Amino acid sequence: MKMEITGKTLRAIGFLMTYPEEDRIGAAAEIRDLLNREAWLSEKMRTRLDGFLAGMKDKDLLDLQEEYVMLFDRTPSLSLHLFEHVHGDSRDRGQAMVDLDTLYREIGLENMSEHTPDFLPLFLEYLSLLPVEQAQDNLDGAIDVVAAIGERLKKRQSRYAVLFDALLEAARARPDGNNLKAALT
Repeated sequence: MKMEITGKTLRAIGFLMTYPEEDRIGAAAEIRDLLNREAWLSEKMRTRLDGFLAGMKDKDLLDLQEEYVMLFDRTPSLSLHLFEHVHGDSRDRGQAMVDLDTLYREIGLENMSEHTPDFLPLFLEYLSLLPVEQAQDNLDGAIDVVAAIGERLKKRQSRYAVLFDALLEAARARPDGNNLKAALT
């Protein structure tokens, strides 16, 4: 039975994008069930995500953590901080952070993490609290950055690329080919 689509799918994808801990691995069955019940993503995509979840169980936690740090913390082009890709180190980035944090607070989301508001998993948590159409509109606004990170991960043959493919599928908009090409050169 297909349940009404909510933003829980986006929250689950964001959860999988965070630093690997035992709770991420332990939640695999629950995430799989949620994705299947909600059925926002195609069956093919859910099968690919099953492979990602199974891969988490098959690898040593320290290896997962090392992989994550090397990808997302030590590779600027793979940063999960969206505004790094949009604003770089410009002054506009600070104001964009303030504006995004204000949006979070308006719906009762308090950033209790060590990450800035533009951290993609936090942004996905925010989107998960919005009506689906509004969440998709907001996701569409970040689709070029999401696509660029996903393509870079594919070039590295990273299993994390599937999470970005899932976001592309969840969005309504498609990446702008010219923007994507420019970001990848």
